[in-house]
Amino acid sequence: MTAANPTPTTPEIPSGHMRDSAGRLVPLELIKPIDLERDKLVCEIVQAARSLNDAIGLFKGKVFGDIEAFIELSSEQYGVKPRGSVGKGNVTLSTFDGRYKVQRAVSECITFDERLVAAKALIDECISEWAQGARAELHVLVNDAFQVDKSGNIATGRVLALRRIDIKDTRWQNAMRAIGEAVQVVASKSYVRVYERIGDSDRYRAIPLDVAAV
Repeated sequence: MTAANPTPTTPEIPSGHMRDSAGRLVPLELIKPIDLERDKLVCEIVQAARSLNDAIGLFKGKVFGDIEAFIELSSEQYGVKPRGSVGKGNVTLSTFDGRYKVQRAVSECITFDERLVAAKALIDECISEWAQGARAELHVLVNDAFQVDKSGNIATGRVLALRRIDIKDTRWQNAMRAIGEAVQVVASKSYVRVYERIGDSDRYRAIPLDVAAV
């Protein structure tokens, strides 16, 4: 029976030494005072950041839990219980005087599967046939929609915008159906945003919170 691999541990640092970025043990008396102060400052900042990260994580969990519970409480007055995407989608809650509002937003990361290739082929077929009579704007719109960035990714918003163009040609309609069926939701992320009214205006400013990465 093969023994399990031991969990790697950080070697203990002898008293009076520090380990440098290359992993070497350096006696404290050989380290410049400014380097020691820098090390101390960075460690203090990192520790504070970790504590704040933990606090934001707790805040985020409580806020989403409270919003979910309130949605259920409100829905109970109509004898329903929110299920699936209805209970997990975007929602805005406001104070009675409208001074503050909290938004829960769900952002989905989408991509396209292989059916986008078929859609592009159908669109190219249409454009080639319409070359003499098609408006220049349509050519530009289609070309821009299928441009890729440096990572080889297509701007999903531009491709989906093509579906708003009302063209009756069967090939175009099939291409738009292929685009719709090619959409794949690969991930989703939930955010909470808190706002306060600016004076007596109808505008709001966000109370900055970055909980997306927690």
